[in-house]
Amino acid sequence: MRVRFRLPIPALLVGVVFFSSIIVAPGNAAFAQTQTQAPADESPRSNGPVSSDSDQQLRQVALTDKMIEGVLASQKEFDAIAEKLPETAPEKPDPKVTAQFEAVAKKYGFASYDEYNDVVDTISLVLGGFDPATKKYVGADNVIRGQIAAVEADKSMPDEDRKQALEQLNDALKAPVPPVENKANIELVAKYYDKLNATLQQSE
Repeated sequence: MRVRFRLPIPALLVGVVFFSSIIVAPGNAAFAQTQTQAPADESPRSNGPVSSDSDQQLRQVALTDKMIEGVLASQKEFDAIAEKLPETAPEKPDPKVTAQFEAVAKKYGFASYDEYNDVVDTISLVLGGFDPATKKYVGADNVIRGQIAAVEADKSMPDEDRKQALEQLNDALKAPVPPVENKANIELVAKYYDKLNATLQQSE
């Protein structure tokens, strides 16, 4: 089994959705938010080995209402398990924790925790392309460009903080983001946009 223990909203958001959620405020709020995110493909609370590169490749799925509703409904239970995980991942996953994640995934209609992860990854990829101001899909690159412009325009941000924030945003812009394979996923995520955003904030 491909074990990928992580917070319910996956680390894929680091390079995608996170940048769409930056709010430029007085001081260094935007930069502070960039500093609090975990590196890509890592979980702040993980309890399993890092997968191979082939395992980490995003496997997009055709989303359904049932899948998204399952993700939303399961968050409190996944969060409760994640809160108990150690900060540092052991070499081998705890079978008891593996069973807990599997049980919650199946309870909410997923065939396995792997399938749950694939659904959340797909949702995250699509969410990352939404402009948070208009709630319209514009693509991840355009979202990040908008945040770059916002940081550049924030005169209240200290120069050093602005420099580091722009470096991180520009690095994100250079990182390859796979295209959304199923365009119907965009419409479905748009339907649940507010609920998914609220769930993301709660999970953080």
